[in-house]
Amino acid sequence: MNNTKHFEFWPARLPKSLTVPKTTLFEDLEMTTRKYPDKVAMQYYGASYTYEEIYSEAQKLAGYLEHELGIQKQDKVLLFIQNSPQFLISFFAILRLRAVVVPINPMSVTEDLEFYVKDCGINHGIVGQELINKVLPLKESHLLSELIVATYSDYINQSNTSLELPSLVTEPRQTNIEVISWHEAMQAEKKATEFNGKENDVAVIPYTSGTTGLPKGCIHTNRTVQANTVGAAHWMNMTADTVTLTTLPLFHVTGLVHSALTPIYAGGTLVILTRWNRENAAKAIEEFGCNHWINISTMLIDFLSNPNLENYDISSLTQIGGGGAPLPEAVGEDLYNRTGLRFVEGYGLSETISHTHFNPPDRPKLQCLGIPSFDVDARVIDLESGEELGANEEGELVVNGPQVFKGYFQRDEENEKSFITLDGKSFFRTGDIVKMDEDGYFFIVDRLKRMINASGYKVWPTEVESILYKHPAVQQACVVSAPDEKRGETVKAFVILKENYKGEVDEGDLINWSKDQMAAYKYPRIVEFKEEFPTTSSGKILWRELQKNS
Repeated sequence: MNNTKHFEFWPARLPKSLTVPKTTLFEDLEMTTRKYPDKVAMQYYGASYTYEEIYSEAQKLAGYLEHELGIQKQDKVLLFIQNSPQFLISFFAILRLRAVVVPINPMSVTEDLEFYVKDCGINHGIVGQELINKVLPLKESHLLSELIVATYSDYINQSNTSLELPSLVTEPRQTNIEVISWHEAMQAEKKATEFNGKENDVAVIPYTSGTTGLPKGCIHTNRTVQANTVGAAHWMNMTADTVTLTTLPLFHVTGLVHSALTPIYAGGTLVILTRWNRENAAKAIEEFGCNHWINISTMLIDFLSNPNLENYDISSLTQIGGGGAPLPEAVGEDLYNRTGLRFVEGYGLSETISHTHFNPPDRPKLQCLGIPSFDVDARVIDLESGEELGANEEGELVVNGPQVFKGYFQRDEENEKSFITLDGKSFFRTGDIVKMDEDGYFFIVDRLKRMINASGYKVWPTEVESILYKHPAVQQACVVSAPDEKRGETVKAFVILKENYKGEVDEGDLINWSKDQMAAYKYPRIVEFKEEFPTTSSGKILWRELQKNS
């Protein structure tokens, strides 16, 4: 049964349902350019670019891709670039041809890229200059035909910024006869044939992280992406005067939708950082008056722990939120005390091109996924029987909505396992264990694969982590399972201490404190201090890497 309890807490200004436009993502940029041609679309390390300039460059690149590289409708194109104007120019240029963007994590190595290229049948790529050596072996082995290489320094103005510039951003343009330079492609002044894109054209195939096996490509059309692009614009109150701090990686669905496509749809300005740097983030908020910032909890924790933060005026912020991992309650309270803002948490997956759930901005709950977004039917089912569960019962989250993908690319068997039919509707099985409270808000319990079985008791690492964050010495925590002769598995916590507590708090102190904070079977039996955690480029802690060392 579709639960509607959450409508009691729905933002009063918004309709309960939203009509998804039939226009394409490329037409979003085109229409915004018509409305605001001279408005600044992007700020990038001292340089600014209007919508007219970005649109014009996307058109030029599309012409080159079509006439020189022969890229046609539904061809898959590798997009292997860091956050930059060139990422988004490339994104729209590929869509201009009704081709398909395959955005790949810049941290990927050659072996990873070989898998993606073969799996998706990719022939051409657009690559950041600093990443080219990872990709060239695939060209030399004829897996890839042609590569266009972008240099970030072509788009900066060092003399006009107080931001600290990452070395990869200042690196001058290199000459390489094996590839085509971005500069050469732009100078060619080619014009693409008439655009006649459709809402159901496949637009982008983001890959899952592969935490439960090989990565899988998620097929998204213009329509599935538009559902969340337009939904986010309404939910987060975006206008043409919104200034977005773009720090989440754009290859990732949350960064792409919330920090790029949505503000472009609204006609706002993007302040783009290629590398996360908490000092630069604070400077950018102050200098450009950023009022919208979607991030990840690890990013916000680092931002708030900056001892220089008090020196910056960040009062322009009016909307701050994110997803990827639950924000610890203690961090949310710290944010509120400093800014008066509540963190608006959301939940989503590559399979749903970011969010299916949002917290109402005027009534968010901490450590909460939120309520189902526009036209999303979200339910909790029993892990074994598949029966629908009620309030406060833990089970697997399944979702039906306009943003749900069209299936995994060339994975028929996976597609069969990934969907379930309830009341005649198809629901995607997320693999996440959740519970829904009496208000219709959803809360993550944990990933099904991450549960710790300690003496037969289920321990969800996320819950233990959230309690550890309440200790004043804890900056970051990651909980994993460790082998134990008696219990089978036991609870181990990796902890990064705040600077002023290093040497003042030891492992035993945290274990003893934890005993008083949680049930006997939950508290960590082992604590190990770290200086840093391995993370994905989107900021998620790689808990499996830590568990390997346990």
